Formats: sequence, C-alpha cells, structure tokens
Amino acid sequence: MSFDLAEWLNLGLRWLHLTAGIAWIGSSFYFVWLDNHLVRPASGDASGELWSVHGGGFYHNQKYQVAPAAMPDELHWFKWEAYFTWISGFSLLVLIYYVGAQSFLIDPAKAALSPAEGIGIGLTSLAIGWLVYDGLCRSPVGASNVALGIFWFACLLFAAALLDTLFSARAAYLHVGAILGTVMVANVFLIIIPNQKKVVADLIGGRTPDPALGAAAKQRSLHNNYMTLPVLLIMISQHYPMTYGAKRPWLVLALLALTGVAIRHVFNLRGRGKPTGAAIAVAILLAVASVSYVTWEKGAVAPFTGPAPTFAEIRPILATHCASCHNVPTPPRGMALDTYEHVRAASGRVRAMAVDSQTMPLGNPTHMTPAERQRLGAWIAAGTPR
Repeated sequence: MSFDLAEWLNLGLRWLHLTAGIAWIGSSFYFVWLDNHLVRPASGDASGELWSVHGGGFYHNQKYQVAPAAMPDELHWFKWEAYFTWISGFSLLVLIYYVGAQSFLIDPAKAALSPAEGIGIGLTSLAIGWLVYDGLCRSPVGASNVALGIFWFACLLFAAALLDTLFSARAAYLHVGAILGTVMVANVFLIIIPNQKKVVADLIGGRTPDPALGAAAKQRSLHNNYMTLPVLLIMISQHYPMTYGAKRPWLVLALLALTGVAIRHVFNLRGRGKPTGAAIAVAILLAVASVSYVTWEKGAVAPFTGPAPTFAEIRPILATHCASCHNVPTPPRGMALDTYEHVRAASGRVRAMAVDSQTMPLGNPTHMTPAERQRLGAWIAAGTPR
C-alpha cells in the first residue's frame, strides 16, 4: 500500500482554498450589493436600510455610516474567510511551486536561477506588491479610485512582464495572482478589521468614532471587490494553456483581467441603478481583444512544411521527452503515452501542453527543441496518422 502525502495535501488545500474563497468573495459581493441597494429610512439614525426575502424569511438590514449610538450585544465579523483563503492559497504555492521549484517554478530557458533564488524572488514580489499598493493608497493618488486603479494596474502589468522573464509562464501567472491575493487579505488584516475595531473601542469608551476610519475601510473593501474576478481568472487559468502559453502571456493576462474588472463594474453600476451600456461594451471589446490576440498570435506561427509526420517519426520524440514520466505504471493524471492508441487518445492534451503552451516537459530537462514541438504539432494536426 502506498500513501501519496503530497497529492492528498494538494487536494485538501485546494478544497479548502476553493471553499474559503467562495465564502470570502461571496460575502464581498453581497455587501457591495447591499450598499448599492440601501435606501434612506423613513425614521431612525441609520443612514440606509434594505428589506429582502430569502429562504422563506424576511430580512431587514440597516447601515450606520459611522457607527450606531450604542454597541449591540452581539456583533458578527467577516474576516476568517479571507484569512483561510490566503493561508490555503499560500500553502499551495509553497507545496507546488516552491517545494517543486525545479519543475514548476524555474524555466532554465529564461533565467538560470537556483530554487532558493526563485523562491526568494517569489516571496519578495508578494511583499513589494503590498508595499507599492499600500503606498499608492496613502499617497495623493489614493484620493481617486480611478487614478489609483490605473497606477496599480500599471504596476501589476510591469510585475507580470518581469516575472515572465524569470519564471515559467504558469509560475509567473500564479505569482501575479498571489500578489493580488496578498494585497486583498492585507487590506482585511491591516486596514479593514483594525479600523473597525477602533470604531468599536470608541463606542465602548463613549467616544465619537472617527469617520475617516470607516471611509478608509470602505475604500479598501471596494478595491478588493474589483480585484476578485482577476484573481479567480488566474486561479482557473492553469487549466487553459492558451492563456499562459501565449508568446506574451502577460498581455493576455492584462486583457483578461481588465475584462474581469469591467464585468465587475457592470454589476456595481447595475446595483446602483446607473446605466451599464458603456461598461458592457467595454467588457465585450476587451473579451474580443483577448480572444483575437491569442488567435492572431497562433496564426502568426510559421506552419510546418513538408509531408505530415507518421507515428514512427513521432515515437522517438515521445521516448526522449515524455517516456520517463508517462510510460510508467501510474503516469501523471493517468495519461499514458506508451502506445499509439494511448498517444492518440491524449493528443489534444499533448498538443496543449507540449506544443501550444510548451510547458511540458516540466522545466524542459531533456531540452525539447522548437522543431520537435512543431513536428509533434503537425502530426496531431494531420489527424495522428500511423
């Protein structure tokens, strides 16, 4: 009997990450929706209220712009969803990309990094990301959410392009997502929750809370709301090699992330009862630009010339670059490449990983050449002839 600890840890952490992320993002979306639908109450000290129905019951929500006159007996906090999302996500980053740095993090064709150097760069990028973002928020730029968003996007674009010159494409994507996730959880841990605790302490101590505390927490919460869809995109991008496998993966990431921001803006505008036509048009244009760029880039690759290769010509390529992992009793993801039938059945995945994205073999220790990848792709495109 064998017990694969790493795989079970991977599964457990992914499950926790997904579950906590749903809870965190769900609460974030809900409270933004709630804010956008509040109406001024007919009486009382609340700044807004909302009636809703769900699950067979009626709910009456009230919001106080600064704080209520007296502290309620029981107060619910929303923080652990954020903390566990980041803890599980960072644990996955360590388990997959840092423990397996030689295979998943480092691309020798881009930079001759040792695992320690790669890990150091990755961790440093997370810290610098938070410092840059927090500095922007505290600077005069932070007075305008639009201006801050433009500057922050430019910083992330620079980080994505730089990381792509140092790491494998997948690792670069994941680190941009980790930067965003770290910024989001730091907003909760260092700004939103502490400010709310200060307001609570003022109420208990009989002091008037500072409205600036709530305003700062509200701003960071809004920023988190707009960063959620780009983070979710990066989480699922690992399943779609056409994103990180592009010649300029950072540009594809930028276009798709802006699409997510535009879509989030559509929902926020709709919640406030404002026109959404322009925002919808922008989201559609960005989505079309993303797809068009990837399609154009693939079309620009020089096609394979000459007669279509046969399996007899392809077999040596597979034996050299794939057999060590995929011609074993329990190959990765059950993808055996030991016979013509197995290779033909897996040809779509082989093309996605070894030809289009060029992420296989991991770290390319066998030095698979562009010509070999092109030949393999031509064989698959020709219908995998024997």
